[in-house]
Amino acid sequence: MIQAIFVSKKSKQAQIGIDAVKVDAGKGIVGDRYYGKKGTDGPNITFVESEEIAAFNANFGQNIGLSATRRNIVTQGVRLNQLVGQEFSIGDVRFYGVELCEPCGSLGKSLANDSISSPQVVRGWLHRAGLRANVLSTGILRTGMQFNLIQKGTK
Repeated sequence: MIQAIFVSKKSKQAQIGIDAVKVDAGKGIVGDRYYGKKGTDGPNITFVESEEIAAFNANFGQNIGLSATRRNIVTQGVRLNQLVGQEFSIGDVRFYGVELCEPCGSLGKSLANDSISSPQVVRGWLHRAGLRANVLSTGILRTGMQFNLIQKGTK
């Protein structure tokens, strides 16, 4: 399910939590910094598991919030790594899981502090930092909505 939704109008600007958002096919989240920038051939929305945020906090003695990874959608009870190469839906909106959203140096720097270095942050999020997906249909996403895997041959 969708636990939280975050957008940021500009690249290094703080993310804002919202309860609902419109997504456009091939463009991403209306009003987000990446809207329409990757086109239909590139991932245009990101997801991260709230369970992985909690695990990072527990494993490294941190207290990062749900928006700290700068992903758009925070999920609960969804194994995102299993959605790579899969079509799925949230409500009436369809998505395609393109690739894992692996941690980068920017994430390392933003979460590093006196007790954890940037390289430790990156290693801690390896294969756990979320999913990049394409938006395949236009619609509205709201917190609390459930994920559904679309079986091949159905739409």
